[in-house]
Amino acid sequence: MDWQGHLPYRGTTEVLAIMKQLRVWPHMTIVAILVAVIAGLGTAFYFKHEQTVQAEALPNAARIQRVDGEVAFNNAAYTTNNQANEWANAQWVAATANQPFSVGDRIYTRENSHASLAFTGRNFARLNPNTELDVLDLSNSRTQLALRDGSAIFDVGYLAPGELYEVGTPYGAVDFMEPGLYNVGYDNNNNIVISALSGVAQVVGLGGSGRISKGEFLTLAATAAAQVALASLNNNDAGYLVDDYYRYQYPNVYDGRYSNYDAYLSDPYYYDPYRRSISYQYAPSFIPGLYDLDYYGDWQDVSGYGHCWHPRVDASWAPYQDGYWFNDYPYGPTWISSESWGYAPYHYGRWVSSGGQWFWVPDAVNSTPYYSPALVAFVPFTDSSLIGWVPLGPGDPYLPRYYDASWQPYYLTGTNVVTTQLVNLRVPTAVTVIPVDSFGRPIDRSIMRRADMQQLAQVRAVLDPLTLTPLRNAAIHSAWGRGKIDLPPGIAKKLNDTRVFVGDVPAPPFRKDLAKALRVEQLPDRVKNQKLNVRDERRAAANAGQGQRPPIAPADDAARKAEMARLAAESARGNRDARRQMQQLEQQQRKQEVEAQRAARQAQQQPQGQRVGEPARRQPEREIMRPPQRVQPEPRKAAPISPRLESPRIRPETRVRPEPPRAAPRPQPQPRMQAQPRPQPQPRMEQPRPQPRMQAQPRPQPQPRMEQPRPQPRMQAQPRPQPVPQQQAAPKREAKQPAQPAAQPPGQGKGRGKKP
Repeated sequence: MDWQGHLPYRGTTEVLAIMKQLRVWPHMTIVAILVAVIAGLGTAFYFKHEQTVQAEALPNAARIQRVDGEVAFNNAAYTTNNQANEWANAQWVAATANQPFSVGDRIYTRENSHASLAFTGRNFARLNPNTELDVLDLSNSRTQLALRDGSAIFDVGYLAPGELYEVGTPYGAVDFMEPGLYNVGYDNNNNIVISALSGVAQVVGLGGSGRISKGEFLTLAATAAAQVALASLNNNDAGYLVDDYYRYQYPNVYDGRYSNYDAYLSDPYYYDPYRRSISYQYAPSFIPGLYDLDYYGDWQDVSGYGHCWHPRVDASWAPYQDGYWFNDYPYGPTWISSESWGYAPYHYGRWVSSGGQWFWVPDAVNSTPYYSPALVAFVPFTDSSLIGWVPLGPGDPYLPRYYDASWQPYYLTGTNVVTTQLVNLRVPTAVTVIPVDSFGRPIDRSIMRRADMQQLAQVRAVLDPLTLTPLRNAAIHSAWGRGKIDLPPGIAKKLNDTRVFVGDVPAPPFRKDLAKALRVEQLPDRVKNQKLNVRDERRAAANAGQGQRPPIAPADDAARKAEMARLAAESARGNRDARRQMQQLEQQQRKQEVEAQRAARQAQQQPQGQRVGEPARRQPEREIMRPPQRVQPEPRKAAPISPRLESPRIRPETRVRPEPPRAAPRPQPQPRMQAQPRPQPQPRMEQPRPQPRMQAQPRPQPQPRMEQPRPQPRMQAQPRPQPVPQQQAAPKREAKQPAQPAAQPPGQGKGRGKKP
């Protein structure tokens, strides 16, 4: 027995040899044979049970909802002689919109290309140019991805309690702890940078773990001992990232409000489709990209079925006629629609014809529906060269199944289901008929055949297409290709040789060698419980005023340049919207350059004696105010001011004349000013403090103050409306009195507001 108490299985020959050695031959021959047979049956039953368990763990599927440029897709077919390098040698083909993808699939965006992905539960991702993403797990409680190159924005709209959403990278794993918007990618030094535009993320690197919140970014280096940098996001760059994502994700409704990062933080869920889309009121939010239905159809109440969705199409239109079939492991023949909205209605729910129009009947709103490759029944004909299919209606049975490495079916219901009566089989134009040789190619209406209604009444539709021999051969051995894409050798080698780290190594039942094939390794348990060696730069960034720019230059700068090039091409064709968008990008770029130059000048002009941690915006202000105070020598200050300072010193609370101490330091250099008549700079310094009515009096003030200090009381009585409380606070600080009115200019007030 083994350590679990099970009898190990041995072959018949081995059992007989053992019995002979024990001298029970030939009396126990029959018993030995029976034992071997029973053991063989037990093993077969065990594997059959394991297959049933695997069927129950059938993974979900996600959706490629938008493709811009050249996007490559890799779906390695599972074979009986599966090797670890199978994914490396698999063919890359052109990805198309509405294409499902699941565990083991890989997506790569070429130069100047983007791809938008929709996962279950209102979760999305956008891949920037030169980005590769692998799918490791898509179960109900786990979404596990791997980012090997480039950068991507992950839009997490919903996380169930205990649900894992993880992105593995070569230097560690990123777990999204809360719904939010996250940017993960490589910088110029090949480090991994994780930016939390909103939400909270847990980062587990090779040297430990740490957490970042909204407005922060963290840089992971290649070596475990390297220090990790934690800094604050620059508002301008963060606003550009958010604005660029929402402009791409929701082009029909986005109004550009998130170009201001503070506006996004104040209301990050303004464009959440769950709040804005009516489709989420009538269909499960679990379905990827459900909000697309709002733009291409209408919801109507159909008698007996509740609220159903009707696409805005011609009267002769029927479902499952505009697209092509793709043999996807382990689901089998899968329908990929060429219609913009063609994902949810073809993989969830049913179709019904009412009043000469087709309506999609979704599952219950609060349900968690299972993904289906296609909700149709296949119709064989006496002519084996033809094949047809009809959409399933409400109440029609469906056969949930999966296929093994040899494309043998395993049914979750235990047996195959034979259909007799189908709701839509009698609906004219509901059955699509094409030659079997064309199965797998885009549907060409010129080769479609019209089904004979009398013949349809005699045929028996089947739910498993691979039980039909002609269709099975056409699906498995189809020679049609969707456009092969050859990646550059260096890129292909990098994608195949780069290892990634995750918290837990995935082991999907249908691709148990996935981790080995895709070079996925598990992070050591010790790093999960120890803290990263973090260099905290958030305080320094806050003192600088704006934060720092996340070093995602290769992805973001390339994306910006690519977008400007695309808009320039569209603008050359006369597209005014493209010209306007290009001008906005140019203005943003110029604004960032001006701000960078301004920050550099402020750093160079830092005055001496500035306090540590003082906001940088106040530095120019102090430079302007201090030089006049340094020029005034103390001996000269005492003689002319002494007659005038006696009154404030004796009666400091009478408010008779706190103004002379402020004006007295300025006339000190006036012996030189009389020789070189420059009395006007004094009123110029006083003009921001008094009101407009005081502007007419500074001219007579300097002459009586310097030549006749005694008649000054008449001059002292008039400026009483001035803001005296500020002067009363420090009447003895003659040299620093001019700094008090600095609160009036707008820029100086903001700088003081940020004083630590």
